[in-house]
Amino acid sequence: MIIRVQSPEGVKRITAAKRETVATFLKKVAKEFGFRNNGFSVYVNRNRTGEITASQNKSLHLLKIKHGDMLFLFPSSPAGSSSENMDTSISQGLLRPLGVPPVVEDEIDQYLIKQDGKIYRNRDQQLCRHGPLGKCVHCVPLEPFDEDYLNHLEPPVKHMSFHAYIRKLTGGADKGKFVALENISCKIKSGCEGHPPWPEGICTKCQPSAITLNRQKYRHVDNIMFENHTLADRFLDFWRKTGNQHFGYLYGRYTEHKDIPLGIRAEVAAIYEPPQIGTQNSLELLEDPKAEVVDEIAAKLGLRKVGWIFTDLVSEDTRKGTVRYSRNKDTYFLSAEECITAGNFQNRHPNICRLSPDGHFGSKFVTVMATGGPDNQVHFEGYQVSNQCMALVRDECLLPCRDAPELGYAKESSSEQYVPDVFYKDIDKFGNEITQLARPLPVEYLIIDITTTFPKDPVYTFSISQNPFPIENRDVLGETQDFHSLATYLSQNTSSVFLDVISDFHLLLFLVTNEVMPLQDSISLLLEAVRTRNEELAQTWKKSEQWATIEQLCSTVGVPLSGLHEYGAMGSSTHAASSAMWACQHCTFMNQPGTDHCEMCSLPRT
Repeated sequence: MIIRVQSPEGVKRITAAKRETVATFLKKVAKEFGFRNNGFSVYVNRNRTGEITASQNKSLHLLKIKHGDMLFLFPSSPAGSSSENMDTSISQGLLRPLGVPPVVEDEIDQYLIKQDGKIYRNRDQQLCRHGPLGKCVHCVPLEPFDEDYLNHLEPPVKHMSFHAYIRKLTGGADKGKFVALENISCKIKSGCEGHPPWPEGICTKCQPSAITLNRQKYRHVDNIMFENHTLADRFLDFWRKTGNQHFGYLYGRYTEHKDIPLGIRAEVAAIYEPPQIGTQNSLELLEDPKAEVVDEIAAKLGLRKVGWIFTDLVSEDTRKGTVRYSRNKDTYFLSAEECITAGNFQNRHPNICRLSPDGHFGSKFVTVMATGGPDNQVHFEGYQVSNQCMALVRDECLLPCRDAPELGYAKESSSEQYVPDVFYKDIDKFGNEITQLARPLPVEYLIIDITTTFPKDPVYTFSISQNPFPIENRDVLGETQDFHSLATYLSQNTSSVFLDVISDFHLLLFLVTNEVMPLQDSISLLLEAVRTRNEELAQTWKKSEQWATIEQLCSTVGVPLSGLHEYGAMGSSTHAASSAMWACQHCTFMNQPGTDHCEMCSLPRT
């Protein structure tokens, strides 16, 4: 009989007899794969159960191994990387080349991989004719990608979740053995030596395939949820006060969205507003020197950048507080320029995926737009762009139309760049499906909409104060982040719990990034206290010399600090105050601890 053995190198067929002992069979396996004795293990099942060992001293017939069976070989040390690779990739239906390390997916992906995902239904009292333990077509569990079930949800779900899509690909008899999620490329393949390089020559081997745009059936994120309304209101305050559009990055986490089988939710806990220039009709992002530091601080707080948000608001009636409803099915939902921007952001934040040879596929980065709704109130609309759009943007093949925001334009090939043909399918006036060249291109083929919600019971990762600390980069409003605003915030905050006072995302960023006394190297304990909501850790950090210096700086700006003693802002010892840096009231120069005269202007300390 012939036994198939699967390993990281592939599948090999080994001839054996029914009465052959396990030891003899394993010697054949070792010779076929080039292993020494004890350099591998063979299992009956892919999940490493039912190991076959020479010590069993039985025949293959007694172990119920018959002609055509598949066994699974896992190399042992020192080829541990290959063994780990097989465990993470073969078990999911993908063989990676030897020497290529397995990818480490996000925590939410690792969690959803282990879930059953099936849609369980109760026994139908009218249609089911079996006992309570039986199952029939009317009550058997459905697969998470069942389109009929998704279409009958309220509201209907147009896009299955990405993990449901993976289950669809890896289902069936072969368990998705040959599944590989290939990333689209619009560039000429390099290394073709049969002809001169473009534009002098091109062939079918190096020429990228033409692209026919299809509406994507799945989405990487199924829901966007802001933790509370205050988070969104503070972001909108900029537009309310200036009338100019505004931009921000969403920081939060990815969690399970239980309303959709194997769904993913992006929970937004904070909004960071980078340097920008906004007008009533445009937004321009400026270089942000603090970008890396913000990402680092967010990571220590258990957060990550999950998306971006911008406003497109025009006031309709200032007395009623209404806004214009301008984005709808008769106009457009996202402009081509916004789609290109979203595609650029998604390319910067790829989704780590085990089924892709490149190690990444698509993106979980979301787009949120604040705009007028049908009731002329502010609505938050969530979107992503398709993987096809990401490829067109990455390879610089897509342009916006100047006079029609709802239309994009696929570039034409030039001597500098070859662009493959891009098509989309449409219905003509006779009801026939026709293929159109994407010049121009309706961007609706590129957009995936995502529901954006607020919870009934608000969640607060950070504390909410009646007089919050100013948001960064709002100098145009006269709202600045400095020690004067910090002293004002501390003096107006009535909470006696230090953790509540300090748990403000924008305040923590100021403590880390301010130019007078940055605390980037000494704030890890405080960030851990905020992340774990540990008041004891916060109190430990409050007793540090760094906080004593912050208190001293706040006391020199002329703000009454009458309420600070409630949580210790002015309750430090005399030694702590004297050992802290101090600011000269005449020239604001920061002097070393223990000095009595300003090192800059020589005036005495007051």
